[in-house]
Amino acid sequence: MILISSKKKNVRLIFCSIVYFICIGGLCAMAIMGANANKQLKDSLYKQEQIVSAQKTEINSLRTKNNDLVYQNNTLIDENKDSYSLIILDVMLPDIDGFQILQKIRDTSNIPVLMLTAKSSEEDKVFGLRLGADDYLTKPFGINELLARVNSLIRRYTTLNPFTADIDSISLKDMVIDKLNRTVTVKDIPVLLTGKEFDLLLFLASNKGRVFTKKQIYSQVWEEEYAFDDSNIMSFISKLRKKIEPDPDHPFYILTVRGVGYRFNKEA
Repeated sequence: MILISSKKKNVRLIFCSIVYFICIGGLCAMAIMGANANKQLKDSLYKQEQIVSAQKTEINSLRTKNNDLVYQNNTLIDENKDSYSLIILDVMLPDIDGFQILQKIRDTSNIPVLMLTAKSSEEDKVFGLRLGADDYLTKPFGINELLARVNSLIRRYTTLNPFTADIDSISLKDMVIDKLNRTVTVKDIPVLLTGKEFDLLLFLASNKGRVFTKKQIYSQVWEEEYAFDDSNIMSFISKLRKKIEPDPDHPFYILTVRGVGYRFNKEA
């Protein structure tokens, strides 16, 4: 009985040892697998971080290149501003968006801009007009149509525009704006304007036929950064119309361009 009992204990001991070593081996294998998986995860995260870093570097490089191109274009325009009467600007340029160049042009210049675009949707045209484009020509187009639009814009803003920096007054239909004395008469009747109302009228009348957004008007007349205060400009336009328009409800001088801004009647 004792011998048999002793053998059973040895058998049990051997079985327990085997189970123990199997468990230890399994745990070790799991630990190794876990370590490998953790290493793979770290390697994957590192690669992703490298990709993101490379993308950020590329984006910053493109932004720098874009800013350099804008600066170069603006410098070219500023250096030759006395030798051209109109700018033809393509929306789809290789390295820069034509709208960005247009925005920079409008920060410093009122030169007429004709946009060329392959986009024919109304939204794209309105967007360009809001930024300050004077006309749009959709591709494909004929050379005769291009020349006709160019000649029309140049005639509108030079030949037909009576304003130059050298004259002291602007004579319009039934209206005279005296720049030196800052006075306005409509049908020979003096019109009393505030200083800012006079500046607003002078700016619009000096650019007959040209469409301006509220932002452009604010920047030019108030000479401050635009604060998205459309109601203020609309209030000034309304007061000015009441003082100079024969019929303020049906204005003749200052016309509204729906969805864009205002322009001074080129027929005035």
